Amino acid sequence: PYPVTPISISQTFVDYVVEVPSIGDPGGIKTGTMQITKSPSRLMMAKNVVKFFAEAGILKDGFSFQAGAGGTSLAVTKFLHEYMREKGITGSFVMGGITGFVVNMLEDGTIKKILDAQSFDLEAVESMRKNPDHFEVSHIEFGNMHTGGCIVNRQHACFLGATEVDIDFNVNVNTHSDGMLLHGIGGHQDAAAGSDITVILAPLLRGRIPVIRKEVTTVSTPGDTVDVVVTERGIAINPRREDLIEKVKNMNVVSIEELYKKAVSMAGEPKKPKLGEDMVAVVEYRDGTALDTVRSVKGW
Repeated sequence: PYPVTPISISQTFVDYVVEVPSIGDPGGIKTGTMQITKSPSRLMMAKNVVKFFAEAGILKDGFSFQAGAGGTSLAVTKFLHEYMREKGITGSFVMGGITGFVVNMLEDGTIKKILDAQSFDLEAVESMRKNPDHFEVSHIEFGNMHTGGCIVNRQHACFLGATEVDIDFNVNVNTHSDGMLLHGIGGHQDAAAGSDITVILAPLLRGRIPVIRKEVTTVSTPGDTVDVVVTERGIAINPRREDLIEKVKNMNVVSIEELYKKAVSMAGEPKKPKLGEDMVAVVEYRDGTALDTVRSVKGW
């Protein structure tokens, strides 16, 4: 039938429709990474994010946030749902990276809309089919700063991950501490720049390697767009956010330098990779300017 609605891909972009035996296995949509963390320290970090939002005064009717799909981020979403349900709070929307945890919020009435740029599990896929208030958006709508407006600019909060964070609040999500290029940036920069409060969730150490460092191996997201770093050993707030420092003074707030010193006291000063001259990649900011370069690794 014509037209098919809702329209996901406009006819203006379609040249051919080709019949194939199968469009894929839906079971492959959900992976092992989409599991809520069982780590007591990570669960505590997730609860502290919710407490931070409450203390900061943004957890009220109309609250909006960007959800993630990592184990600790899933825990934050779950605890936000529980807090909002208990307090009778109805949020406006969740942007994501959508999972069943966000779908539960919509169906429970703690949020009004789901803006879906990527469905991470089958619960999210099914919800988009049956819930009219769960609809897809493009990544241009999500975070393109060159449009008249993008969704990230309407987000009260986001909580993001990191492979490294430094004492200037710069975040690395591209490389690990050995200098190897392993990850893309996704919407990390966009969410950080647009959200009213940007939280980075990171443990002090991974194994015996400090995550909080004097200098990140690669700058993926600049520190002036990062507001808060939540670890299991304390919460660091960017000094430029004096408003937040005052509002959450009853929480375990420490300086980013203190977190760095704690990490070094536990595991020692981290070694830096020996980098070569060959440029592997250029890390661009969301406006196209060069933030950093990734170089070949000669050794460790």
